[in-house]
Amino acid sequence: MFSQPWWLLGLLVVAALVVAYVVLLRRRRRDVVKFTNLALLDSVAPKRPGWYRHVPAAALMVALAVLTVALAGPQAEAKVPRNRATVLLVIDVSLSMRATDVQPSRLAAAQAAAKAFADQLTPGVNLGLVSFAGTAAVLVSPTVDREPVKRAIDGLKLAEATATGEAIFAAMQSVETFSQALAGGSADGPPPARIVLMSDGGQTVPSGPDAKNLPRGGYTAARAAAQAKIPVSTISFGTDYGSIELDPDKPPVSVAVDDDSLRTIAQLSGGQFYKAASEQELRQVYSQLGEQIGYEVRQVDTSRPWLAGGALLLVVGLGSGIVLGRRFP
Repeated sequence: MFSQPWWLLGLLVVAALVVAYVVLLRRRRRDVVKFTNLALLDSVAPKRPGWYRHVPAAALMVALAVLTVALAGPQAEAKVPRNRATVLLVIDVSLSMRATDVQPSRLAAAQAAAKAFADQLTPGVNLGLVSFAGTAAVLVSPTVDREPVKRAIDGLKLAEATATGEAIFAAMQSVETFSQALAGGSADGPPPARIVLMSDGGQTVPSGPDAKNLPRGGYTAARAAAQAKIPVSTISFGTDYGSIELDPDKPPVSVAVDDDSLRTIAQLSGGQFYKAASEQELRQVYSQLGEQIGYEVRQVDTSRPWLAGGALLLVVGLGSGIVLGRRFP
């Protein structure tokens, strides 16, 4: 792809010069043959180099072709870091995160992976943090400073219940507040935003029949996120055999992950669903998300190598012409 492809018409000029060079060579050969005394011609004519006498002309022709391509503005797809993006990392801190099916515990593994995710994001991405159990709290508003986010991750505490919808609404509100403040001083408008929600279980607040579709339910929040063009990428973290002990006198309570609800939230919001059953898998998921969020594919100018190559060929052509064209007494 070229930004100014009409410059490629210059290649026709280069082709015409090549044809002219070949024609002149043949005409010179024909004129030489007209001499009748070839023995005399061989004794008086200076010795000419072999095939390499064409190196200067060939180098100059190729240089012109390469420089013409450079003028046409060749472009290629390349990954470039995003300078403007907002990410809200939403972490479940319900009691089920105490389960040890993921070593050393779901919460401890989630904290380690989340801090790695914060470090992996490109510097221009604004990262915020929301934690949720029975309620949701914005712990850190979006910022390019990773240290407050990592300190807040270290300080996460477990609590009862799981209000997934509230968490998404809180993250959306944080994105909206930050975007309004940022758009006020920018002609480009608010930056693109994404919510990354990591949870291990289904919604318990609100509860009841079809609770996820209630006004503050998870599915309702996902639809609202889709309308706001803020996709929610969900991560189901844990295993089907996780359990926690709530009462020493009672059997452990099963806390199997709820893939279906998190998958539906991702689909409704236009995000992606991921599943991780270990800290290593969670780190891999965060790494994939970091690549998607932190970089974008753009058409970038690639004319510099062509310009450098054309300049080098010009030097070769001129230098070889001086060397091969010198005369000795």
